[in-house]
Amino acid sequence: MSKNHRMIHLIAMIGLTFYLVIGAATPAQAMHIMEGFLPITWSIFWWVLIIPFWVIGFQKLTKITRNNPELKLLIALAGAFTFVLSALKIPSVTGSCSHPTGTGLGVVLFGPSVMTVLGSLVLLFQAVLLAHGGLTTLGANVFSMAIVGPWVAYGIYQLFCQFNQQKLGIFFAAALGSLATYLITSIQLAVAFPAASGGVMASFIKFAGIFAVTQIPLSISEGLLTMVVWNWLESYASEELQTLKIGKANS
Repeated sequence: MSKNHRMIHLIAMIGLTFYLVIGAATPAQAMHIMEGFLPITWSIFWWVLIIPFWVIGFQKLTKITRNNPELKLLIALAGAFTFVLSALKIPSVTGSCSHPTGTGLGVVLFGPSVMTVLGSLVLLFQAVLLAHGGLTTLGANVFSMAIVGPWVAYGIYQLFCQFNQQKLGIFFAAALGSLATYLITSIQLAVAFPAASGGVMASFIKFAGIFAVTQIPLSISEGLLTMVVWNWLESYASEELQTLKIGKANS
């Protein structure tokens, strides 16, 4: 298939993605960690913690777009994929929710550092445009979904690639990266709101247990969907994948 046809397919997929989320979506009573839910001290702590990851991520993203400008559309696709999946929210714990993260695909394509930037932009747009999450809790949400989740996914993907099991690596990277996000979210909620009896650990077990009911099947579904999109990319964006040299370390 010609490069023009591949570009048309990519543009169409990105356009459909944003239409489904913004044009066709109905208002939701859901979010990651909602605005104002965390105490101000914890909000500031998570904001400060993510700054170094942003710096590294922007440097990596700038390098990729400068050296390979033809990859910009693929970067947009990775961001759109994350935007759509993370907007499909199921209310879970008071003040939070369960949803796919969609970061696994971007991690496989560009590495976890770039996904930190894309995931942060997604969370910012959702907070401003869809009232999902919030600005004061953006630091906490970025740390769980755009930093820890992608790095876990990256490590798992690289491990499977060592055994020449790329497709399995993509599945488990997407699924376990999503689960890691919610383990961190459970920790964030637990340290901010320790139980009166049992403290942080009891609170963590409660939050993680409630999340698990919805997040485990969601993570499995996310892994399968990511593999479907990957197969699509192999058919319609093979040149871009060759440019990225998928399978090699690209953190």
